Amino acid sequence: MAQFAAPLSAPTLESLGLGRDRPLVIVDVDEVLGLFMLGFGAFIAEHGYELRFERFALFQNIYRPGATEHLDLAEGRKLFEEFFRSRCDQLEPAPGAVAALNRLRPKAELLILSNAPADAERLRAAWLKRHGLPNALILSSGPKGPITSALVAQTAGKTAFVDDLIPNLDSVAEHSPATATFQHVADLRLRPLAPRSDAHPRIDDWTELGEAIERAIR
Repeated sequence: MAQFAAPLSAPTLESLGLGRDRPLVIVDVDEVLGLFMLGFGAFIAEHGYELRFERFALFQNIYRPGATEHLDLAEGRKLFEEFFRSRCDQLEPAPGAVAALNRLRPKAELLILSNAPADAERLRAAWLKRHGLPNALILSSGPKGPITSALVAQTAGKTAFVDDLIPNLDSVAEHSPATATFQHVADLRLRPLAPRSDAHPRIDDWTELGEAIERAIR
């Protein structure tokens, strides 16, 4: 859910084990494929903090028990980085996500594009493998439009992109306007707080989302 610095350059589809002749579906992890807030909340509780759902944010929702002001942002980021170093392979999959992507596998190339610290790659890859999710993984940073555009330019097929964050969806729409964009927010507690946009269909049920993606890339 957090944003980082400048976007990374895109690798070739071949280097990721993907073909250029089929549709390409690009999917985020945190709060899309995985229940990030649930896992991160459990992690910070072990460190004596609590996660409150007061806004669609991350660091501003971390509190010491009984406190009225959220934790200092720098301290929150330290917890975030430690979670990705040591525990990001402990997330629960979003309900229906694994089944939906398995139904899409025969119809499209599937690529996981996650904004996460670079040292999370081993654990994130292990998490995908454990749950039978696609293993083509890119850890990126910043708005996802530029890297998505570079990936989309390599395929002759139709393309789709799924994320929970409107800024990432807007970025993809700007840099790759032919790509179908979809918003999904996995955590029930976050859904009422998450901003929406008429530019990107919001589908929080993975069965329905998978069907919508299939129609978009058909």
